[in-house]
Amino acid sequence: MRKIKAIAMDVDGVLTDGGVWWGPNGEEWKRFCFADIMGLSLARKAGFVLALISGEDSPLVSRLATKMHIKDVALNCKEKAAALTEFVKQHDLALEEVCFMGDDVNDIPALEIAGLPAAPSNAQTAVLAKCKFVTKACGGNGAVRELVNHLLASRQSLRNV
Repeated sequence: MRKIKAIAMDVDGVLTDGGVWWGPNGEEWKRFCFADIMGLSLARKAGFVLALISGEDSPLVSRLATKMHIKDVALNCKEKAAALTEFVKQHDLALEEVCFMGDDVNDIPALEIAGLPAAPSNAQTAVLAKCKFVTKACGGNGAVRELVNHLLASRQSLRNV
């Protein structure tokens, strides 16, 4: 965990609980957890490069990215490993320096190439089997904050050595 410099993640099921609400006029709503939002903020302030890689093309994801100052956003992404590889190249990183957090089978290719594959506790079984770090929290309920807390603690313990 100590060598991680960037955190990329899926959105639905990671930053949300995987649910979606549709209003009577076709509006789409997603619920984001403030603990996760604070986690993103703490990660950014600590110097982690952040990316969102979503299979959906939701304006709500773009709005979250803008609010959180996340510039690297891949929407409607069907090839998450390719998007993660491109993100790494753009930031002159190695895949070993990137944590990817996902929750479902379409995230597995990115999890397989990330230096630290991570998942919320309620991720699909096939995803959990690929991960080196699994949170106690479920997606959309503090899983990202828990991951960030562990990464920050790992950095702190490195300074104390």
